Amino acid sequence: MKLFELTPVEGSTKDSKRKGRGHGSGNGKTAGRGHKGQNARSGGGVRIGFEGGQMPIYRRLPKRGFTNIFAKQYAEVKLSDLNKFEDGAVVDTQALLDAGIISKALDGVKVLGNGELTKKVTVKAAKFTASAASKIEAAGGKAEVM
Repeated sequence: MKLFELTPVEGSTKDSKRKGRGHGSGNGKTAGRGHKGQNARSGGGVRIGFEGGQMPIYRRLPKRGFTNIFAKQYAEVKLSDLNKFEDGAVVDTQALLDAGIISKALDGVKVLGNGELTKKVTVKAAKFTASAASKIEAAGGKAEVM
């Protein structure tokens, strides 16, 4: 096989419509644009968000507040969820993903102090609440900030 012998699979490509090439083509004269009107003109059509002169919705609705595009989103983990792991286990982001406790790492993992921890585990996360860190250490584990 040579490079010039390559062709697309049969039926995978279609010829483009040749508009405005005479009335015999079935798409001549107005080229499928109809007669007159805004959309029939060469620069025809409306801009995005234009509602025919009516006050557009983005101008009718009130503008309030702002969105902080720099805010960090953390995957939150309850302390009671860490009881899934064995004693002496090292719990990091990958271990939480593998166990199905979190579905996405986002900007890091934050451990919340909900529930009780009965296992002695080393937890590596981006953030800990004060109660979570104290409960982990009370159970004999370690809370390491990554």
